[in-house]
Amino acid sequence: MTVPRSARALPPAAEVVVIGGGAIGTSIAFHLAEAGVHDVVLLERDELGHGSTCKAAGGVRAQFSDRINIELGARSLEAFGRFAERPGQEIDLHRVGYLFLLSTPEDVASFERDVALQNELGVRTRMIDLAEAKARSPLIDTDGLLAAAYSPDDGHCTPESVVLGYAGGARRHGATLLTGVTVTDVDVVGGEARTVHTDRGPITAGTVVCAAGAWSQALGDMLGTPLPVTPLRRQIVFTEPMPDLPETVPFTIDFATTYYFHREGRGLLLGMSDPDQEPGFHLAYTDDWLPRLGDAIAARTPRLLEVGLGNGWAGLYEVTPDHNALIGRSSTTPNVLYATGFSGHGFLQAPAVGEVIRDLHLDRTPFVDTTPLRAERFAQQGAARPESHIV
Repeated sequence: MTVPRSARALPPAAEVVVIGGGAIGTSIAFHLAEAGVHDVVLLERDELGHGSTCKAAGGVRAQFSDRINIELGARSLEAFGRFAERPGQEIDLHRVGYLFLLSTPEDVASFERDVALQNELGVRTRMIDLAEAKARSPLIDTDGLLAAAYSPDDGHCTPESVVLGYAGGARRHGATLLTGVTVTDVDVVGGEARTVHTDRGPITAGTVVCAAGAWSQALGDMLGTPLPVTPLRRQIVFTEPMPDLPETVPFTIDFATTYYFHREGRGLLLGMSDPDQEPGFHLAYTDDWLPRLGDAIAARTPRLLEVGLGNGWAGLYEVTPDHNALIGRSSTTPNVLYATGFSGHGFLQAPAVGEVIRDLHLDRTPFVDTTPLRAERFAQQGAARPESHIV
């Protein structure tokens, strides 16, 4: 996403300083400014959306195993559906559904429990048989599968457009968004983060919000707030154009292997996790994962072996120990709020998370209680919240 770097001078002070200009950060800036919070300043060291957001696969869903994640996903789906009106941006939303393909009795039983919870919370997910799964996603081979889970309201959209929409909306409501600004240190005085130092000078903050994604652990150290976030590379590749590609292709996931695909233009976007990937800021795209991807393609979508592969890219997941987000107010630095560590789900939960951080700043009760997602949970026995729907 190409956004001109700001030439504006850094203001001396702000009521809220948001650090990080991806989908999470721009959503937070928009929701704060829309609610009438004055002097919201967002700082992004590169260009808006340049971190993990612009490398996301673009999936949006409410199919999760955990009540909080379901509610965050469902609330965000509602916002994505109205995005053209609020904040006012076309995001190329395709509600083609999410299709999870299941191949073990344990996974089928787990998804049956999850679907029951999702239905209880108003999400229209259901278990389907293999004939329907094949009809909805004709490219798949059903050998070895037992069942599938499907939601018609999920889909995918364009991450860069979401960032553009929230950035524009935030500016219209008076927020200042500055790019090309690197945070170098933070003065914590009297137990509060007060001066944010940057390569463009200092800014005094009433509240500081960490929305720095994979870079949040270092920022948390500056803020006196431990944020256990580890960067982990994930890669995506695109097929060449496919003349006979079905018009509607659900976001299809082979749950056992994490191999997934969805339509992107005249071809497909393909991705999967790599269990051998070492953590760290590995940003270069490489082809060492393609043999593993090829095996998954051969097993689940063998027709794609005849399709050429085009370009790809590498992005970073911001992973926490239990693969759930960190959302809350710091217990060590009370004027610090954080929304990070989404482990691949940040883009799809960004609209709802913007609401939650807005309400925490304004001392309102958020629509969902995210207290269990506070970073302190890892210091408490049994408080981690493993999320099983990891893709």
